[in-house]
Amino acid sequence: MPISVDIDVLLAKKKMSVGEFADAVGITPANIAVLKNGRAKAIRFSTLDAICRTLDCQPGDILRWSPEGD
Repeated sequence: MPISVDIDVLLAKKKMSVGEFADAVGITPANIAVLKNGRAKAIRFSTLDAICRTLDCQPGDILRWSPEGD
């Protein structure tokens, strides 16, 4: 998929575990794994808002587009 979710980098910068992050955002660690592994087909704006609030970032800091085949 040409959209990638780069949560790992920001979690490392914040020194936050996946469990802590999941609790703060209000979704399950399994759903965090779906996002991190590129298996998500969609994300709700409310979830994106919670992620950005928790990581103190912009959507563009975690979402990256790359052309097919890259």
